[in-house]
Amino acid sequence: MWSNRKVKNRRLGRGHVLDVKLRTREIRAARLKLAGTALGISLGTVLGLYLVWRAGDWALDQFVFRNDAFAIRTIDIQTDGSISLERLRKWAGVKTGDNLLALDLARVKRDLELAPTIESVAVERMLPHTLKIRVAERDPIAQVKVPQFVAGGGVKLISYYLDDTGHVITPMENEAPVVNTTQTNAPLPALSGVNVAELRPGHAVTAPKVTAALRLIDEFEHSPMAGLVDVLMVDLSGTDVLQVTTDQGSQITFAMDRVEEQLRRWRLVHDFGLKLGRAIRTLDLSVTNNSPVLWAEAGTVPPAHPKSAKPPRTRKKNV
Repeated sequence: MWSNRKVKNRRLGRGHVLDVKLRTREIRAARLKLAGTALGISLGTVLGLYLVWRAGDWALDQFVFRNDAFAIRTIDIQTDGSISLERLRKWAGVKTGDNLLALDLARVKRDLELAPTIESVAVERMLPHTLKIRVAERDPIAQVKVPQFVAGGGVKLISYYLDDTGHVITPMENEAPVVNTTQTNAPLPALSGVNVAELRPGHAVTAPKVTAALRLIDEFEHSPMAGLVDVLMVDLSGTDVLQVTTDQGSQITFAMDRVEEQLRRWRLVHDFGLKLGRAIRTLDLSVTNNSPVLWAEAGTVPPAHPKSAKPPRTRKKNV
């Protein structure tokens, strides 16, 4: 009896095992089918989106970026300086017939502003056929003369120009020397004692003495001394002072700060000398308590050239 009962129980257990295995296979098959369906739907969706994107890209290219209806017919370039329009057009890398909508305005702006003589550029599309470019050039106020070796031997002086922010400007090929048009046609004031390694075209010189010298030159143009003398040179080689040489041969020493106040004191000493019939040979304005001065006879000093009134310089903003 015990043996018969055990055999019966074994057969019953095998039936349960087979039933569990069948259910597991069905569940696994259902999961695989569901996963395959989901994968197919995903691939189909991705493929459909890709085809729609490609079709849209093709349509945009054919009907917009290659459409002659948006071809550039007019390149309207204006500048506030002296760079020729043809040179600016070449730097911009744009020509008539290019598609106006396909044009990369950021690239045009970047390419133009790579020129050291250019301060800022504004580029605008004027649909359907016009590209508008406005250029603000840098306004030099001082120069630095640097010796340069020439082929075949010899040395020549070349000029680097600086604007009021210290940005270095190099003259373009076949360009005439820059002159100070706000006064007479005299050359721009020269800076001496400048570290030549800092003169990188398109970059600003940040040395404190250069910054102070440029501020002095800029303030001088609308100071009480403007129109009476010209600043020919500013020597930066001294210790914490700026040595100014004028067109009359005067040597004026400035501190690096208090520029406006020192310019007013210069005018007071100048006027006092006129009453005495004397001219300034040397004047030290860096001293705060007094202004040591060495006089010269007025007849031994070169006469001042008449100078036209100078309009105040206003710093340019982005155009």
